[in-house]
Amino acid sequence: MGHLLGIDTGGTYTDAAVLDGAATRVLGRAKALTSRPDLSTGVAAAIDAALAAADVTPAQIDMVSLSTTLATNALVEGQGGRVALVFIGFDAAELSRGGLDVALNGDPVIALAGGHDHAGSEAAPLDLVSLSSQVAALEGVTGFAVAARFATRNPAHERAARDAIRAQTGLPVTCSFELSADLGGPKRALTAVLNARLIGMIASLIDAVEAHLAKIGTGARLMVVRGDGALIPADLARRRPIETILSGPAASAAGAAWLTDTSHALVSDIGGTTTDICQLTDGRPRIDPQGALVGGFRTMVEAVAMRTWGLGGDSEVHLQDGLSGDLRLGPRRVMPIALLAVSQPTLVHAALDLALTAIGPPLDGGTFAVPLWSAPPMGLDKREALVASRLSEGPRRTGDVVLSRMEAPALARLVTRGLVMVAGVTPSDAAHVLGLTDQWDGPAAQKALTLFARRRRGDGSCCAADAGALARRIIDQVTAQTADCLLQAAFADDAGAWGDATPDALARHPLTRAGLARHNGLIATQLSLAVPVIGLGASAASYYGAVGDALHTRVIVPEHADVANAIGAVVGQVSQHATGTVSAPGGGRFVAHLSDGPASYGDPDTAMDTLIADLTATVTARAADAGVSDPQINVARDINRAEVEGSDTFYGATIRVTARGRPRIARDSA
Repeated sequence: MGHLLGIDTGGTYTDAAVLDGAATRVLGRAKALTSRPDLSTGVAAAIDAALAAADVTPAQIDMVSLSTTLATNALVEGQGGRVALVFIGFDAAELSRGGLDVALNGDPVIALAGGHDHAGSEAAPLDLVSLSSQVAALEGVTGFAVAARFATRNPAHERAARDAIRAQTGLPVTCSFELSADLGGPKRALTAVLNARLIGMIASLIDAVEAHLAKIGTGARLMVVRGDGALIPADLARRRPIETILSGPAASAAGAAWLTDTSHALVSDIGGTTTDICQLTDGRPRIDPQGALVGGFRTMVEAVAMRTWGLGGDSEVHLQDGLSGDLRLGPRRVMPIALLAVSQPTLVHAALDLALTAIGPPLDGGTFAVPLWSAPPMGLDKREALVASRLSEGPRRTGDVVLSRMEAPALARLVTRGLVMVAGVTPSDAAHVLGLTDQWDGPAAQKALTLFARRRRGDGSCCAADAGALARRIIDQVTAQTADCLLQAAFADDAGAWGDATPDALARHPLTRAGLARHNGLIATQLSLAVPVIGLGASAASYYGAVGDALHTRVIVPEHADVANAIGAVVGQVSQHATGTVSAPGGGRFVAHLSDGPASYGDPDTAMDTLIADLTATVTARAADAGVSDPQINVARDINRAEVEGSDTFYGATIRVTARGRPRIARDSA
């Protein structure tokens, strides 16, 4: 029997793990820094090191599975490509629904006549001439999202617009009907916009993995972990990268269950950018019925009920306004100073040493700007181009890149677009100062925290006595914010017990704080989590002991916790599903909304049977593409009937068909 290779690419590290073919033992594992902008270097290093640790040749690998937090991180940080939304048959006011206008963030919208009604009949002709002229006028877009009214009842206009745009531009196009069968046009449009924004990022990762597998002679099938923990073929993930949001967290949940054999727990995975928390029940992660919620956007992507916060080992450290000088971490990820100093020791140490000779902190906070482009970026405005030109030869001190207040927003826009990364003080630097880790440049971290400690609180005093005192405050803040995240997740999942109070309000309520502090006065209080916490991530062992103490619960940090996502990537199943509807427009007509358009029937049972056959054929073909030759088929019917004047009346039905199974462990050539 062959072996399994799991890979997880996060914002800071790319992990790899080799398991035996039955997925019962970890044979070897490795970590490598995620390389930017060319992901292939980090991917290759992790794969090669894991194979060497397992003493397994590339030819012995029979399946490779990939999970990633790149899509999740991009949405949390507001990054991704610039896209155009083609909005067919909707009113202008619908752009403001469901957060669609916020998700667009100024990206262009092409509004067209067209769309269908609830029965799938054309409401107005599609104006392809106007589409062509408006597309031709666009500049600097990386892809398109297409959403038409009632496209889930009849996708003809979305398909026509997609084909026309592809023929005209050659750019990737996402149709909303391909991502969800639910009604709710603005929410489908939002999901399509986010998908279009992520295509280039996920494609580059898949390209990097496939290129290295080909280079070392592995003919294994490449799978990708979907947000609900199921496995999908790599080519499907290229077209629908939105389905990989929460891929890494879903893999971590599967890895946590596999590593600990724990049925009920909260899984908390701390990475470089985010902390992801989900509930394990009966050994399985809970699925969010409302769709994945990431970066404040509620999508139509079925995923693990994971709550994601911008808190990680590489979170930016902020000194908040006020007399007390409180710290706050995240949500933006920055490159740790200790890490930048590994590749740029002369730049970092010279700049920090010079800043330390001055009185007070430097105006730029002792930060650096790091370009991430492999080729000069296009489509920049005048100030953005000027800032980028100063980074043409590599990283520089931020104060040498931004020379006026007017240029600071330009740098911020370059960061948002993923073209530049800021390097600054992070919890990872604090961990170096306190001796919790020594993987990067500890002396650089010491200097950076010494500078940061000179920043002034509202009362004029320094925010910390020295680097060590600041480092302890930062690590304590990691504990406090992690405990707060876990409390919010627990209150949110403890549905129905707390009235209308929100999870964040409950987590910070005085009674909650008193209970955690074991207040014992005229009123005695005790509060704790009722389930253990499984801590995952490279830094979990450093941080999560204190988190368990704060929440009065047991914390489990299993062996291989630092590569749990890579392990979870190869222990899942393929699960393909498709959803369709039968409507009853009246006149004795029952319309099955099939993959190739609506079809009318004289009775509802025939319409439903036809739809089930159509959906079964779809999911069976998808499962076969994923390597499952004999999937288990499940059919779920949600039928809307009512008795009217003594007669059973059919109003409609939603049918969901699912195909599940383990992928065939065989090479493509087989």
